[in-house]
Amino acid sequence: MTFAQSERAELADLFDQVGPEAPTLCEGWTAHDLAAHLWIRETDPVGAGGIVARPLAGFLERRMAETKARWPYEELVDKVRNGPARFSVFAIPGVDEGANTIEYFVHHEDVRRGGGEPQPPRELPEDVEGWLWRRLKLLARAQFRRSKVGVVLEREGAVGADGEPETIRAAPGTPIVTAVGRPSELTLLAYGRTEAARVRLVGEPEAVEQLLGSELSE
Repeated sequence: MTFAQSERAELADLFDQVGPEAPTLCEGWTAHDLAAHLWIRETDPVGAGGIVARPLAGFLERRMAETKARWPYEELVDKVRNGPARFSVFAIPGVDEGANTIEYFVHHEDVRRGGGEPQPPRELPEDVEGWLWRRLKLLARAQFRRSKVGVVLEREGAVGADGEPETIRAAPGTPIVTAVGRPSELTLLAYGRTEAARVRLVGEPEAVEQLLGSELSE
């Protein structure tokens, strides 16, 4: 089982445990909303347009409401658990890992860390942390493109061949804020979970505040 598959299964189990009204880190969304979002993303290409195109966000909200009304919460969760339909692009062999690993990891943490009593970070396998770090190298510039300051990501506890910490230049500019943490936590930061991500931000206080106030990509 790939990490994407195990995250899907564990998130579905967590949905069952917390119930439809559980809060998440997605502002204004309950667990029911998040389950509807995941189903639409993989199964409803028309509604999914609202995920990638901000002008269509209102349309996405309507499709989510329709999805929640169409199926009881438990049935919708089972649909998420069972994966995309055969006709979905996400069902093409090889697509799941690349397209869903971060999606399901981040949304799993959205539920784990939502509400007044967030669960602590998990100890993920080193190969998963390595995969997330490699993916950050590809995506960091896009994720931090709206940052108001320069950003460097530093992988906690890892050094390169030159003996220096492993880093990624995520955003150009000055002043610079260095975010130090495990790749999983840096991924949460990159995807806008600034308050929930367990990272250490090194820089001038004003620069740190500017980073935290930036609209990072979700």
